[in-house]
Amino acid sequence: MSKLFSPFTIGDITFKNRIGVSPMCQYSSEDGFANDWHLVHLGSRAIGGAGLVMTEATAVSPEGRISPADLGIWKDEHIEKLKQVTTFIHLQGAVAGIQLAHAGRKASKSEPWNNNTLIRKEKGGWQTVAPSAFPFDEGYDLPEELSTEGIEKVITDFTRAAKRAVEAGFKVVEIHAAHGYLLHEFYSPLSNHRTDNYGGSFENRIRLLLEVIAAVKKFWPQQYPLFVRISSSDWKENGWSLDDSINLAKILKLKGVDLIDCSSGGNIPGVTIPLTPGYQVPFAEAIKKHAGIATAAVGLITTAQQAEDVVSNNQADMVFLARELLRHPHFPMNAARQLNHDFNWPLQYERAKPK
Repeated sequence: MSKLFSPFTIGDITFKNRIGVSPMCQYSSEDGFANDWHLVHLGSRAIGGAGLVMTEATAVSPEGRISPADLGIWKDEHIEKLKQVTTFIHLQGAVAGIQLAHAGRKASKSEPWNNNTLIRKEKGGWQTVAPSAFPFDEGYDLPEELSTEGIEKVITDFTRAAKRAVEAGFKVVEIHAAHGYLLHEFYSPLSNHRTDNYGGSFENRIRLLLEVIAAVKKFWPQQYPLFVRISSSDWKENGWSLDDSINLAKILKLKGVDLIDCSSGGNIPGVTIPLTPGYQVPFAEAIKKHAGIATAAVGLITTAQQAEDVVSNNQADMVFLARELLRHPHFPMNAARQLNHDFNWPLQYERAKPK
């Protein structure tokens, strides 16, 4: 029997299989609103058989967007269309999840197909913020170091976003603390040079992430899964390391986090990352083994057997696919056939199911 297509339960939520749609920015919103693109994009992956369908990084505030075209959940008006999306996903037997995010110093950029360049304030951009006033790289704005009041606003923004996510019908929430965005910027010593209670020691640098989690849990139903995506390594000497991630994961487990989504990198430009198939799977395996918490593996997982091996060998509890699901929205349906698993196709598609 395929382990990849076995159910996986956290709290009151059961995923019909171990395949998740990884958050992938679509840069297709206006003023943060979801639209028919998001309905069709996410809905088609649910039709395709994924057990979990995650939204792209969804900004908790306007200044938390990567670009002006990012999806958002910073106001109540965003709920209506998101509710339509989650309803459709759930009708297909998948679970709808949302990733809550703040881009920090990597914000106020144009879409990738518009050269991913800085948008200055006079052109509709905004002041970026960070733990310390150091830009990500050349071509990025000088961020403003967050004050205590600014930190409190970030926590409040995540709290209100979580409340709206419940109202929109999501059943999984993921806190985005990876890829060089704000929460990662705080816990990495390469981007956090503060000398107050949010900087210096490991305990201080992870403080904001823990405070965001505690605030989100006030509104997030206890029976629904809470995930955190981390960058398991900065891939840089004296940066955030796998050992740091294991220590953080142990703490997150005690704080009520259910699963660690194990990505890496993104905080420092110019690092060398070995982009080989499954290159991030060892992070998920080590964190699962040493922290005793469920993990999801990501990163160049592109074949059915590769995904099957990850979960069968107990390297992770789930696999989250990104580009492969852009290329093949029905990957789970085809993977089930390759793994000789009897998979229920949508009734509307059954006449095309191979015998």
